[in-house]
Amino acid sequence: MAAGRAHNYSAHLDRLTGDEKPVVFTAESAARPDLPPVTVLWYPDLPEDGLATAFTYGVSLAEHPEWVGGSAELSLCVRSLDTAWPRALGMLGEQLRGVCPFGYGNTIDFGERIAPDTEMTAFFVFASTVVERDDAVGVDIGEPGREDLVTIQALYPVHDIERRFIDERGLDPFWHGEWDTYDVSRPPAV
Repeated sequence: MAAGRAHNYSAHLDRLTGDEKPVVFTAESAARPDLPPVTVLWYPDLPEDGLATAFTYGVSLAEHPEWVGGSAELSLCVRSLDTAWPRALGMLGEQLRGVCPFGYGNTIDFGERIAPDTEMTAFFVFASTVVERDDAVGVDIGEPGREDLVTIQALYPVHDIERRFIDERGLDPFWHGEWDTYDVSRPPAV
């Protein structure tokens, strides 16, 4: 079933990306050797020049008690063509699958600069700004007659002070502040 499931997810992404051919990265299964590696599909210049979007496949192969009605895959869209970004997405997906629910408002301390072109060291999880809700929530990638729902959750890079602000005050006050979701070189917004 895994090959059919992966194919169905890939077909969904092909539809979303207009059949763009991604650059593929693999995050080997160090934290979960019982599961296949996490694959990252990276699309430079998508949805437009200067932005790059990445999606995981393999996070949803784990189980988490908070995943009711579907499991999670991850996405990231930043104004950077540095491959450190999709690699970080894959690494986090692999290390935290089955541990982190990747629910709206969850924060993740990366512990160091995410990429050479940023001072940001953390992420938060929320709905995607590049994938429409109907294409991100409750996507059935199962075989015919076997429902298998996945939700594509977006990770947004933030400074550690912003991560702490979200942890203390919640996501809503930060989300509605003045900041550019794609700018990896922006100063802290709090």
